[in-house]
Amino acid sequence: MKISKIDHIGIAVKDLEEALKLYRDILQLEVKGVEEVPDQKVKVAFIPVGESKVELLEPTSGDSPVAKFIEKRGEGIHHLTLRVDNLEKALEEAREAGIRLIDEKPRLGAGGAKIAFLHPKSTGGVLLELCERDG
Repeated sequence: MKISKIDHIGIAVKDLEEALKLYRDILQLEVKGVEEVPDQKVKVAFIPVGESKVELLEPTSGDSPVAKFIEKRGEGIHHLTLRVDNLEKALEEAREAGIRLIDEKPRLGAGGAKIAFLHPKSTGGVLLELCERDG
């Protein structure tokens, strides 16, 4: 599996506008897009920091995975996303290595990326997302 970089760090927040007061207004980072991802029941804001991004995730439904995460653990780091060149191949290699997959096949994520999650029980307690995107 060829990992090229940390694509982004996902941070679960209860209120996106409230969280943006820190990142945009106090830390003076530029928000490069806000979008809703209906399949994942979240609204996201991407904030570039160097070659990576911070992704703020606000649940849009009480039954979304992010809402359940916040209910159980509170706001904070939700996942780490690693950029790969070939997501299908990376999933195959992870499966062969005995890593439990949340997503057996890639799906569409925010910003047009192809994404898939690896189960934290197989990755030292860290929810890892693999993504493939152009550029």
